[in-house]
Amino acid sequence: MNTKPIIALDVPTKEAALQFLNHFNEEKLFLKIGMELFYSEGPELVRAIKAQGHWVFLDLKLHDIPHTVYRAMKRLAHLDVDMVNVHAAGGSEMMRAAKKGLEEGTPVGQKRPLLIAVTQLTSTNEESMQQEQGILTSLETSVLHYATITHQAGLDGVVCSVWEATKIKEATGADFYCVTPGIRPTGSDAGDQKRVATPEMAREQGATFIVVGRPITQAVDPVVTYREIEEQWKGNE
Repeated sequence: MNTKPIIALDVPTKEAALQFLNHFNEEKLFLKIGMELFYSEGPELVRAIKAQGHWVFLDLKLHDIPHTVYRAMKRLAHLDVDMVNVHAAGGSEMMRAAKKGLEEGTPVGQKRPLLIAVTQLTSTNEESMQQEQGILTSLETSVLHYATITHQAGLDGVVCSVWEATKIKEATGADFYCVTPGIRPTGSDAGDQKRVATPEMAREQGATFIVVGRPITQAVDPVVTYREIEEQWKGNE
């Protein structure tokens, strides 16, 4: 399933976010609101962006004891976002609690937000995982393990790099979502990402969604860059 590229709104303020959206002349976009922007502007920014008709992935990566995550998700469900996430490292009980919170918090008649779990950050490589997290398997094995327990916990998908997407779907099923950050058009700077890929590679590896931030938000012409990435992502469909 190819969908709109998710644009990571890596900006610090509501004013900067709305100024960026003005480039697109009211086109409906899929936007990722991360920690910096949410902690700066709070729920009102989410409501303002949803009021414009955009889809929102609220990327807060919750990771705490199950009861705390359950209660937090009940509150986030009222924001009418389309996707939220947790860290798979929080464990199956925490992930089931997150889903329960979303289900109970979603207003009657509305659809529950998609719930996905972060496996390993795309800024993590195998060496740092082994040395700093003490996980002495391969990076791929760790990601597949997290994806499997996420699937067993009843979540909708995972955040992973492009390079694990095919094997994750083989292990879980074609309908399990693989949301892939670390997307860089050919010739772009990788920045602090380690496991990067182009939009074409993401399509070929079976990613469900791609997330692109700075290559679009910091482009001289964000709209042109977005169109190029969208074309590369969707291919000949």
